[in-house]
Amino acid sequence: MTTTRRIVLGSLLATPAIAQAPAEVVVGTWGGDYGALLASEIEQPLLRPRGILAQQDVGTPAARRTKLIAERSSRRASMDVVCLGDADTHAMGQLGLLEELTPEKVPNLARVIPALRLPYTLPHIYSVRTILTNPARIQPAPTRYAELFEERFRNRLGFSDLLSTHMTEAAAIAAGGDERNHQPGYARLLEWKRLGARVYPSNEALAAALKSEEVAATIMWLGRAYMWKKAGIPVVASIPAEGATPYVSCACVPRNARNKAAAYAYLDAMLDPRAALGFAERMGFLPTTADTPLPAALAAEIGLTPAQQAALRVPDFDYLARSNTATLDFWNREFKG
Repeated sequence: MTTTRRIVLGSLLATPAIAQAPAEVVVGTWGGDYGALLASEIEQPLLRPRGILAQQDVGTPAARRTKLIAERSSRRASMDVVCLGDADTHAMGQLGLLEELTPEKVPNLARVIPALRLPYTLPHIYSVRTILTNPARIQPAPTRYAELFEERFRNRLGFSDLLSTHMTEAAAIAAGGDERNHQPGYARLLEWKRLGARVYPSNEALAAALKSEEVAATIMWLGRAYMWKKAGIPVVASIPAEGATPYVSCACVPRNARNKAAAYAYLDAMLDPRAALGFAERMGFLPTTADTPLPAALAAEIGLTPAQQAALRVPDFDYLARSNTATLDFWNREFKG
């Protein structure tokens, strides 16, 4: 074999493309916009030309977690890639169910913002917790969580019941606690209760209340605020001066995945800059790679400054696992009750 042929062959074997692996990769994921964008921005343009055919297994996060746990002793898992939120992937990794991910397996991981890196997950897209207000009813707009306890917010606050832990953490931060100590937030939740804060059963119900101006302020993800504004809901978003808390939509690979090579290629494509724009424009979620540019107008709507990026308040998932039961109990019995 000539030297040239050896070099070419070596480079082909080193490339994370899938020449020898089975063509199909099964992706457990959400449906809706997210699943559609996986197909239009990643699967069809980036993976199909490489001979990798993706099959989406659409369901709830709870169903995907249950599958991972139920199949832990199986020789082969039913999913090759599993999409979950950051807390879920951390929990599944702690159970020993996931492959550890490294830049050697997924080269684009080297480009991820350091604060968003976790050993068992690929951080795909992210948004941050912000203060949303109706500019016609709330002036000036608050810039800190602590301002939301002022008298001017009486009967103007509304929260999503689905985000009870996040609301408690925001209240704790306002009271001097942090992501590792939510206890100070309990007393502040009661202050919100005395101010007449309403609780809505879903994010969609909260959006309807904001649109009808039944409430004029809340705490919500910046990506959701972007989508609500596009839908005509009157809100402006403020990044809290105490620091923004991220929510990361992630992907992981089961330790017993059938096609790990294709799974790693899929994860690498999820961080391709060409795919990031579609998710940002459609869902308002940011790329997790610091070097992926967005159009100026879009960046002004959903972007963070370098200083805000550096000040991200990363959740302590181990603390959340220990404290969630007590937090939910207080939320239901004392705050909502």
